[in-house]
This record gives sequence, structure tokens and C-alpha cells, in this order.
Amino acid sequence: MSAQLPVETINTGDELEFGTLDLNYDKMETSKKVVNQLENRLSVKDIMKIQKVFMQPNVEEFVPLNRKSFIDNMFTALGYDIEEEYGDLFDRIDVARDGFVDWNKVTTFMLLELYENEDRTKSSLVPQWKEIKFLPTHHKEPIQSIAYLKNSHRYLSLSKEGWMNVWGENLKLQQTLRVTTDSVRLRDLWVTSMVSLTNVNKVAVAFTSKEICFYDLNSKDEFFCQYKLHGIYNTLISMHYWFNADDGNQAVLTFGDVCGEVNAICFTTALISLFERPTNSTDEQEATVTITWQELFEGNHKCCFTLQHKGHNKEWVRQVSYCSNLEAFISCATSNLNTLVLGWKEKGTTPMKTTSFHVNEGVNAFDYHPGLNLIASAAVNHRVYLWNPYMSKPTGILRGHLASVIGVQFNSTRRQLFSFSKDKVLRIWDLQNQLCIQRLAGIFPKCLEFQTILYFNETNGQLFTTFNNQLTLLEMKQENSECVKSHEKSVTCVLYNSLFKQVISSDIGSTVIVWMIETGQKVKQFTGCHGNSEITTMALDASETKFFTASVDGTVKIWDFNGHCHHKLNAGRDQAADISQILILRRSILVLGWERIITVFRTDTLTEFVVQPSEWKGKAQHQNDILCAAFLPPQTLVTGSYDGEIVVWNNNSEKVSSRFHPCLKRALKSESDNQRHELEEPQALDNFSTVTNRYSLFNADNKDDEFNYIVSRLFFLEGRKNASSTGGANLIACGGCGIVRFWNTFKSLLLAEFEAHVNAASIIMTVDKKNDYLITGDMNGRIKVWNIQEYCLCSSDKVISEVPPMVVATQPHNDCISHLETCVQDGRLLILSASADCSIVLSDVTGSVIGVFGQDEHWRIGECSPPSVTKIPVKTLKFEKIMAQKHVSREEHLVVSKHSIPVAEEEIDHESRLNIWKSTILGNIFRENRIQKKPRPRLSAWGKLRSPIGTFSCLQMEDLEKITDIPKPDFLQNPNEYFDVNLEAADNEKLMFPTFSDICISLESG
Repeated sequence: MSAQLPVETINTGDELEFGTLDLNYDKMETSKKVVNQLENRLSVKDIMKIQKVFMQPNVEEFVPLNRKSFIDNMFTALGYDIEEEYGDLFDRIDVARDGFVDWNKVTTFMLLELYENEDRTKSSLVPQWKEIKFLPTHHKEPIQSIAYLKNSHRYLSLSKEGWMNVWGENLKLQQTLRVTTDSVRLRDLWVTSMVSLTNVNKVAVAFTSKEICFYDLNSKDEFFCQYKLHGIYNTLISMHYWFNADDGNQAVLTFGDVCGEVNAICFTTALISLFERPTNSTDEQEATVTITWQELFEGNHKCCFTLQHKGHNKEWVRQVSYCSNLEAFISCATSNLNTLVLGWKEKGTTPMKTTSFHVNEGVNAFDYHPGLNLIASAAVNHRVYLWNPYMSKPTGILRGHLASVIGVQFNSTRRQLFSFSKDKVLRIWDLQNQLCIQRLAGIFPKCLEFQTILYFNETNGQLFTTFNNQLTLLEMKQENSECVKSHEKSVTCVLYNSLFKQVISSDIGSTVIVWMIETGQKVKQFTGCHGNSEITTMALDASETKFFTASVDGTVKIWDFNGHCHHKLNAGRDQAADISQILILRRSILVLGWERIITVFRTDTLTEFVVQPSEWKGKAQHQNDILCAAFLPPQTLVTGSYDGEIVVWNNNSEKVSSRFHPCLKRALKSESDNQRHELEEPQALDNFSTVTNRYSLFNADNKDDEFNYIVSRLFFLEGRKNASSTGGANLIACGGCGIVRFWNTFKSLLLAEFEAHVNAASIIMTVDKKNDYLITGDMNGRIKVWNIQEYCLCSSDKVISEVPPMVVATQPHNDCISHLETCVQDGRLLILSASADCSIVLSDVTGSVIGVFGQDEHWRIGECSPPSVTKIPVKTLKFEKIMAQKHVSREEHLVVSKHSIPVAEEEIDHESRLNIWKSTILGNIFRENRIQKKPRPRLSAWGKLRSPIGTFSCLQMEDLEKITDIPKPDFLQNPNEYFDVNLEAADNEKLMFPTFSDICISLESG
């Protein structure tokens, strides 16, 4: 383990604390000791060594050991810790005090410890809540009950005056109904309680008119009253319904009244009929069946029977519930005696036998946990009591509330308890240690006198609280205990600083974190960098001593690594802007993403804190918003837009030199627009090369599919020095439909394209500095590494559709990949991937995950040799669309790393590919918003434009060949054969070279 470095947290804005944590120090220390016990520190290898301790040579069965032998053998096998710990472990395993332990006892003890540790971990997890929601209601009086309809996934809320609100699964108010009874006038109507009869799809509502109405939800009529039970002796104020999940005919309806009585109706044929129809009733199914309580009490209905007790001495029964595993009815009242009463269900015994618990000042509410066999009661004296149903005294008392506790609810999965008090404080308790692990206050409505209901839907993680006629919702955030989170919110960008060997990451919560790449340790954290606005992207300057952050508020900020903001660039001109990229050049800073024109800041204007953008000389040349850009020294700039068009600029003059589009129709339309604009403005002529004459094989002929050409990333292949001479690719583009395209910008040619991710709406990518590997990521969290060392090095006659060799395909994330980055550490090429699942993963090109930033255990990056390559037949791997490619036969082989993980996927009919703009709500809304934009002015005309290079742009330029020595002619090497001159005796230098006339005479004589 690496040393713990101090983490520096820098607040750049105000933050509100959502809750506080109450802890008992002694119990927390005990919990730490449990975690540090010997059995919790053992690894798998240690357990295998322990197994060998109980195995003797030439003996097939395990041999038991006494205490001394156990200590000696364990110390010899493991070789660490002290002997006292082994003795303590022996004593805890030998609970029967037999004096020996065997392998079965050890494994049983280990499994029990693991189960307890898992339960302890779940109970200690502090719930993370979304912001509180105030749901709009049509209630005018206090809400009396909330019910959840499991069959239709809807919520019902019923108020005192009889208004019922029906909520959909998305908590949108769908319908408002009026519950009435013909026994009283509307102005005298008073609803006291409501329960859902899930097994028969009905709702029971109690009124102060001493009657219960059963409404059929399957009826054709709106909220039809199927049964009416009247003639009840006292006014009902609480109800509860239970049914047997294995046998829906068995059900129990329990209700308590204002005179301390608890009554129960036990149904035996609930699925057939709740009550028997009278003999004189009509055959009309929609007629309301009226039943009197006296009929039920006397046993006139064979399909049900009644039970009752009067255990509360005429005190109001605040809450009732039937617990099937206890076969008992639990009820409570606000009295000193008989506060909590258990009535035991015994058919034929009237009244029921009861067991009472006494609490000073009484109890407002309770809840029962069947797994723990525990009753929690909300006491008026500010405490929460925990009861075992078979013990007369509480097993635990939870203290901490400063006002009367008015509601409690168990979270069975986590073994936690929610308690809500009169002063609007919600506490979450850990039942294992009986500690308060979270306190929520100051978020609920401000009102002096109020009536509250606490309702928790554990399946959906939704906690409802009512304040008179107001309804609030606290919803738990979805947590994945197996997923390590690097940020609290979705990560948007990740960068590598080679100067400091650090990783910089940002999230939608406007937080920037700095990590050590060598260990994964967090070293700095900047919060509130742009207030509450989301950080969309980041960039490093050339010196890597400053970094840039861009936000949806339309600003770009320049920071140093001490958290000081040097400049604020007003890219959006005081308006919100979705900035997708910051490109930092030598003399300018380009900001892109939300409009058709490039926003530029000159570096010589960075003299004030707030900097306004300069004018881009090239004006708007794209038909749609610019999403990305790439730069190739010394002066080539390319930009890609939302509609798939790529424009090549001269960065010095800021003028367009060429443009191309993979779609034939779009290219022709663009060219016709240029010619028409030329006639309108002939003076707007610039150097411009013609559009490419080669187009994509993945053409989207449908007008609705025009956005499938989105260019999300552009990268120049700077490592390919001879791309201009060989005609190979020097630019990679990716985006819509998961397609990657290779271009030659010198000739404006599309050289190759392939579908990297099948049926992907959009992908992103990055390339290592040597241009050996291409890394792509999609919206499902999958990453693929491609070997492009030998891909598209030369020009070809047609567009290449073959895929480059895939090194590996992995899925390190379970949500959208938001950013990819490569770095070299200790001679090893590494991949940084950021995702919307709040994690940043460090892996290598073989797919091996080194770690997740934010994990507890730090790592050490060691030396790694390049992955060896092996050949795997294509027919053994179902690599998405590789088998469907025209240029790859079944007998051919793909080069795949032997460390790679083959992704076996079913072959997909690409003709039935989902249209993302039609099949998703987000796609439809986004497309409609783009269509409804105001008409944009026509582009400037290009006309008959010349090439930016000049007259000789059509010539093929190559490197000059190396000059070699020119061989001397034969007449210089053998002059005696051609001339009658004795060179050795000649002193005159002119005799060395004969005249032209002498040569001619010599040739004629020869």
C-alpha cells in the first residue's frame, strides 16, 4: 500500500451541507476492531494454506486440531500476526468448547462471518438522496392516506374532503377523482383512511360515517363502489390490509377506531368474492352490495369471519397492522398504559388474547421488520423504541430527536430505520449498531401546525412525506456497490499532464479533481469552478502549467494548479453555450460547439480578467453547429460539424481552403449553394478546392437520417510524415452510427471507412501520439482498440471498407463513454476513459484494467512488454460486422492480441437498424428543436475558386532523390584510344580536353 497523501480540497463557490452524521465513538471503535480481526484480513491464498493445515500426509480426511496445534500450525502456515490472535480465533470458532476444531467448523465460521460483514456493510451505507421534490396536488384538506398500486405502478393520495389524486409511475399527476358516499352530504364528508387491496385490485376507504366503501378499479364505471360495509359501532381512523402472496384467497383487513377497539375481517375466498351477495339482490353486476357489520359479526358470511379486541382502554387507535409470521395484530395509542398491543390471531377466540407494552406518554406510530422480528415505535417522548414481540422490555432505545417522533419506517434491505419528528427532522438509523448515520433537516416545508404521513416505497427507493395538503418526495440515488466512483457526478472530461504526471478530470457538478497517475491517489480537488453549471470539456496549454475549463454557462476559465483563476473568456457573449471543445494554438484559443462560426480569442488580448472574443476572419462557413476541430502544424486547421461536413482552413489567413462531406447528396447541395452564392456575391472569392468525388458506402438517403453523419472527433495523424507523397490518410473522423472515416486532406479524398461499433448512435475516439493505435468508445461503455500502423498508408482506387486489426474489445464502464485519452507511463501505453457512470478507468491497450481512480487500494504501474500477436480465424469470432464486410472472407484471419477478450455478439440485420432520431424521446425533441431554429443567412459564395497552393497544385510533390557520383565517359578514362596525344609529356592543361573540331575529325577517320 502506498502512503496516504493529503488531499487538498479547494472551494471555489458556496456549498450547502445536506445532512449531518451522528456517531457513537465507542461503538464505532468496536466496529473498527471487528473489521481488523484476523479472519477479515485473510486472502484466498491464506485460506488455501489453512486448508492444508488440517490435511495430514497419507490421510484422505481432514484431521481435527486442538488449541495448541492449531496455533502452531497456523503460525507456521501463514507466517504473520501474533500467536494470541490465532488463539482468539480458535476460541471464537470453538463455540461449543469441545477443545478442538476441524475444517468444517472453520469454513462454517468463515461463511457466517462473511454474511455478517455483508449485512454490516449494507447497514453502514449512508443513503444518497436526490433533491427534495414538491409534488403539485389538488388537495385542499390534509392528506389522510397514500397507497401504491403494484399492478399498475401508480400512487393514490386521498385527502380529508374526499379528493383522490392518481399519480403515474413517473410521479406525474394523471387524474383527480372525488370519493363520495350517499350516507352524508359532500360538505359533511370526512375521509379517515384508505388501503389498497392489491390481490383483488380494489381500494377500501373509511369515512367518519362509520362505514367502509370498497371501490373496484377494474370497473367500467369511474371508481365504482362495489361493496359498502356500514353499521360499524365506532368511527374508524386507521386501516391495514394484508394478503397471502402464495394464496390470494387469504387476506385480512384490520381497522382501529376512536374507542380503543381493533377489529379484523379475515377473508377466505378473496379472489372469488369478498362478501356474499344477498339473496334478494339483482343480477346487475354494477349494483353496490350493502353489508352490515352485524351480519359479519354474527358469521352470516361464509367467505369471511371477524376478530376483535379492546386492548387500548377507549384510547384512539393511531395505527394497526397484521403480521403474518407472528399471526398477530399490532396496534398503538397515545396512552401511558397499553401503548403497544399485540392481539394473537386464534379463530373462534373472542376477544383475542393480547400482549401489552407500556411507554410513557404513548406512541404515535410503529413499523415491523419481519426479518429481524423487530417492532419500532415512534414515541411522544422524543425516542424510538425497539421491541422484540416476545419480550416485555425494549431491546433498544434510539435517542437523538428533540421533538415528538411521529413516524417510523424500516428499510429492510439495508437494515436501517427512518424516523421523523415533529420539528421536521428525518433521521436514518443503523440497526446493527443502533446509531444515527444521517440527519436531514431544513429541507421540508415551513409550517407550524401540520398533519404528517410517512410512506416509504422500498422497491423504488421513494420516501413520501405529507404536510397537511402538501406532498413531498425524497428519492434515493441509484447506487452500485460494486462500482467505484471517481466523482460524485458524471465525469465529462479527463486529461493527462505529462509534466506533473497527473490526471485531471471534471464532472457535471462543476468539480475538477487532480490524481496521481502512478498510484491513483487524489491530490487536489476544486469545487464550484463554474458555480452550479456543468463543466463540458477541458484543455491544457502548451506548457502544461495551466488548464482550461468550459461550462454550459458560456464561459471558459484559465486556471493554474493552485486553484487560481487567471482569466475568464466570455465565449457565449453573456449567454449559455454548449461548448464541446477548446483548441489551444500558438497565437489563439478556439472555442467550438454551439454555433456555425469559430469563436476565437487572441493570446495577446489576455490582459484583463474578463476577455471578449475576437472576430474570426473566415466568418460562418458551416451549414450547422461546429462540434470539433484538429490542427496540423504549421497552418492547417480542420473543423467538423453536426451535419457531417468537414472544412479545411488556413489558420494564418483564417480562410477556407477546401471542404468535403461523406454524403453525395450533401456534397452536391453544398457545391450548388456555393455556385449560387458566387453569383450573388462575386467579390467573395477565396482559394478553394473542389469537393471530393468519393463518398461513403453508408449513405443515409432518408432526410431524417441526415444527422447520422455527426462528426464528434477529429484527429490528425501527425506521425505519418509521408502522407502527402504516398496519398495515404492523414485525418481520422468519427461520430454518427459508430463509423470511423480516414481522409486525405491534401486531395480531399475519403480513403476508408468502417463501422467500429454496430448500431451505436454516436462514438468518440482518440489516437496515441505515434499513431499506432486508435481507441473508440460508445454510449454503452464499451471500448475498442484498433491497430492502424499499416492501415491506409497509401492511396487506393476506391473507398476501403476493411476493418483494421482489432487488438481488444472491453467494457470497463456501464454507461456512456464521455472522453478518452492516452498517455505513456514507464514505457507503457495507457488509456484513460471517463464515463457518465462517475468513474475514470486506467487500462492498457491489451484491455487489462490497472485500476479505477478513487478506489481504496492504490496501484503501482510496472513495466509491460508490447502485446504479442496471434491469428484467430474470423469464423470463430463474431466480431459485430466483420463477417459482413465485402473485403473479408471466411478464410481470412484478423490480427488480435492474445490478451484480448473476444466480444461475441449476434449478427444484426442492419436494414432494421433503429433510427435514433425517431425511436427515442430525446432524439425527437432535439431534432424538433433544431428544425424550429430561426432560418440562418446563406453562406458566402465561393464561386470558381483557385487552389490555395497556386498554379502547381495539381503536380505531385515528392522528395528529391539523393545525388550520386556521375561515371566518367570512356574517352576520359582511355584517352589514348581516341586521341594521338601523349598526356604524360604534355604540360599544357588545354591538351587534356580536345577541341570540338578535333573530336569530329577523329570520329570521321574512325
